[in-house]
Amino acid sequence: MESKTTKKTTMPEAKPEAKPEAKPEAKPEAVRTRILIAEDNAMARKALAAQLKALGFEVVAAAATGEEAVALYDDSKPDLVIMDVKMPKMDGIEAAKIITSRLPVPIILITGYSTGPLVDRAVESGVVAYIRKPITRKDLLPAIKFAFARFNEFKALKTEVVDLKHAMETRKFVERAKGILMKRLNIPEDEAFKLLQAQSQKENKKLKEIAEIVITASNMI
Repeated sequence: MESKTTKKTTMPEAKPEAKPEAKPEAKPEAVRTRILIAEDNAMARKALAAQLKALGFEVVAAAATGEEAVALYDDSKPDLVIMDVKMPKMDGIEAAKIITSRLPVPIILITGYSTGPLVDRAVESGVVAYIRKPITRKDLLPAIKFAFARFNEFKALKTEVVDLKHAMETRKFVERAKGILMKRLNIPEDEAFKLLQAQSQKENKKLKEIAEIVITASNMI
């Protein structure tokens, strides 16, 4: 259930140029970040655009539906997408699935909920972070930085596999393993990922294999 007093910007709890083949490594710097937003409520859409512009980001397109978000993404090729979950014609998760199947990009979902099924659907669609309503300017920058960090992790996973589907499957194992290490060692998420990477290199094994070892060991305790 949603908590109205606590906001999360991670996935899951698990919670956030012109040519696709030449797209540079994702970076969170405002001066370089072109953002597409999608929100069916006109006032909320205008407010979100204003907040992002005040932080120094460039809003290159604004959509009112999931279908429009997909079309505008194809036209604008933004560095980041921020969109609401609930939109007419096509929801944000379905739109995210289509977008990431064409060209993976950091995607942040705006939602009033963070239930298990929602998070699972979002992860499978390539969403890297979410932020709960109501959105404030102070919430946006951490969410955006987190989304780029998580997206770059995903890119590292994808180098090990041949397609997006297997990258998604690997990500699920890595997310679980990171959570275990964070809790056991009391370390932040980025350090947990670096530990998995280091062990992967040391043992000359894929990240998924290392993650599975961590998960299995945890289940035996």
